[in-house]
Amino acid sequence: MTSRACSFHDLQPTTSSLREDVLRGLARSPKALPPKYFYDARGSALFERICTLPEYYPTRTEMDIMRASVHDMALRLGPRCALIEYGSGSGLKTRVLLEALKPVAYLPIDISADQLKAAAGEVAREFPDIEVVAVCADYSEPLDIAALKHVSAARRAVYFSGSTIGNFTPEEAHVFLDRARALVGHAGAMLVGVDLQKQPALLHAAYNDAQGVTAEFNLNFLRRLNRELGADFDMAAWSHRAFYDEKLGRIEMHLVSARAQRVTIGGQHFHFRAGETIHTENSYKYTVEGFQALASSAGFSPEMYWTDPNRHFCVHYLVAR
Repeated sequence: MTSRACSFHDLQPTTSSLREDVLRGLARSPKALPPKYFYDARGSALFERICTLPEYYPTRTEMDIMRASVHDMALRLGPRCALIEYGSGSGLKTRVLLEALKPVAYLPIDISADQLKAAAGEVAREFPDIEVVAVCADYSEPLDIAALKHVSAARRAVYFSGSTIGNFTPEEAHVFLDRARALVGHAGAMLVGVDLQKQPALLHAAYNDAQGVTAEFNLNFLRRLNRELGADFDMAAWSHRAFYDEKLGRIEMHLVSARAQRVTIGGQHFHFRAGETIHTENSYKYTVEGFQALASSAGFSPEMYWTDPNRHFCVHYLVAR
């Protein structure tokens, strides 16, 4: 059978958006950068390597949950579903869901254009009966997906895997979930992966791997700014730091300045003290009940969840009210 064509819609943030967000973040106190810009081509490739590391439990644990429970998930999502995936990446977990669900349409949304095109093309070849509509966009911002209006489906469902919901603060996560609820509409659904609270030592190891891949992923952010914005970060003067803040229930990732220095971006100068950091990412960890309460406050009814025997990770099934 000949596969349907995979359509591609480019709503990718521009270089000017990157510049504005970076200048705004470095002007703050404390300094911070938006983690959505980790994912240039090299950053995406490094993250795929992170997902295979022995210390990084979330990916393999979520995959085990999906393999064990995907038919129950598909039954709940129902027939003739349009599946919208935020942050689709390479789509390995998605293929497990697509095989069981067999939706009428699949709309992967990702900020990394090259990876999105490759992954969406592979899905279109592997699943010729599914209409594939790839959208390159920043899904953390409000989206008006015109292509979705032409998709005929009995129900819309959002798939958001990989515990990426933890990159938002709880307040940001509430706004994000509310937008997802509006996108799927009344009685629409959402499957969302959530990393659970656990021993700090396990969390520390996951974000400080022995091979240093996570460190390189973090530092690649500065390399991207040097390449795309003409910044002059001295890569030898920066290092990776990640730690678990038990009170806030989150991993924090930072880039640490090894010395007092000045960095110039687009004619603007930023001064750093020795030891000063740039906060690049949070990864919040939830309890099952805590995330259900958050989803409920955003207009979803939590109806089911699946977890692993160690309760390290959880996939929630939510229905929009």
